[in-house]
Amino acid sequence: MKCPYCGSLDSKVNDSRSSDAGDVIRRRRECLDCQKRFTTFERVEETPITVIKKDDGREPFNRQKLLDGLRRATVKRHVSNDQIESIVTDLEAELRNQFKYEVTSKKLGDMVLVRLRKLDKVAYVRFASVHREFQDVDEFTSELNKLTPASRKKTRKRSK
Repeated sequence: MKCPYCGSLDSKVNDSRSSDAGDVIRRRRECLDCQKRFTTFERVEETPITVIKKDDGREPFNRQKLLDGLRRATVKRHVSNDQIESIVTDLEAELRNQFKYEVTSKKLGDMVLVRLRKLDKVAYVRFASVHREFQDVDEFTSELNKLTPASRKKTRKRSK
């Protein structure tokens, strides 16, 4: 670590402490050449996730944008902010654990839909209508039919 006072690369660590959240380590150092003390902060550098849009444009993953979309889908539903945050955190963790640093907006939306379907079916249909760009009532009806148990039974009987 380069001393901010004299530029020397020789220093020793006198004290190390983790932040309360545990995501940063504070180190108190002393330069071995000029004996001045300075503080450094160490944190894990994460590779940013890039979203590939429908028009093949690329943009950095925007956690807030996804949260806003989920909040719009869950308006007047019994879904807490913690549940919404959990969806986004889980999604981000899944991408990082699979070492996927590029994801299409379609794949990202589909990953959200899997989680929303388990959480709240109305929010699921709201989000799906925007994500899949429903153009008419028939597309809504088709999606609703996939959610109801009666329609699945009818579909199974027809396929036999």
